[in-house]
Amino acid sequence: MELAIINPDFATPSRVSSDDRFILSNTQSVTLDHLKDDCVIPVFSKDNQPTISNSDFVESIYDAVQNVFYGEEVLSPAIRVSHPIKGRIPDAKDKDAKDLQEFEKTVYYERAMFTIEVPSIYRVINNNHLSLTIGGVRGYHLENLHSKRGPQKFKVFIGYRNRVCCNMCVSTDGILDDIKVNTASELCARAEDLLNRHESTETLNRYSKWANINIGEKQFAEFIGRCKMIGFMPAKERDGYPIFRFTDSHLSLVLDGYYNDKFFGREKDGSINLWKLFNLFTGANKSSYIDRFLDRSINAENVIENMRLYL
Repeated sequence: MELAIINPDFATPSRVSSDDRFILSNTQSVTLDHLKDDCVIPVFSKDNQPTISNSDFVESIYDAVQNVFYGEEVLSPAIRVSHPIKGRIPDAKDKDAKDLQEFEKTVYYERAMFTIEVPSIYRVINNNHLSLTIGGVRGYHLENLHSKRGPQKFKVFIGYRNRVCCNMCVSTDGILDDIKVNTASELCARAEDLLNRHESTETLNRYSKWANINIGEKQFAEFIGRCKMIGFMPAKERDGYPIFRFTDSHLSLVLDGYYNDKFFGREKDGSINLWKLFNLFTGANKSSYIDRFLDRSINAENVIENMRLYL
């Protein structure tokens, strides 16, 4: 496993927790203690066997990170959740909602995502500080909870977080999006395997090249126009175009950033380099739902690399 180049002259801020601004849309920030102490654990209804809880998911990946990156600085997880499934204890079944006390309420979250930063491993690209970051995504809506207990689905990834804006940079070889396991210990083992196999040098070198490739305002406008057209093209005409997973809402955010983002916006002559354009897409991706976040993260990299090849 190759790690990023360490630049001892680039000061890193002292922090305890990973930053939780990696995704914002329709999510809320929660603590690991909240998941462990306040959330019920869904079961498979036919045999009443528990699922792997969200807190066990987070802790198993955190253990894997500490094992693989032993001796490095590892921050505590930042967790965001969405789609709360609310309930109440039986004794409170007849109470009005406004009269419920906290101990009478139950909740678990259908979707969860978390990140764990390793700030002692980082790279500086185009004056942006990228720190190694590991994380996971889980959605109970992908499980058949009406059946007997079986393998459960998880996604684990490793990439880099841009400290300027907390955007996540995830490449195709840095994700396992089809993990199916029965226990948290199996999950930890699969995560360790990913972390040990991942080599970041090629990806980081690609990002560095993007910082030196500029496109003009006319090329940018044509690129955005093509992106908008792809979704409406007949299937035969889409041949030769890369898959594009972003919506018009995301493209609007990219356009707004092109004109107004103080870190990744256009130059005075209207030009923009591919690294900044990539970050406009990863920034727009923070408005995605949790279960679409990783697909679009990888798609952003593929789209920009295809554009480089086109140029």
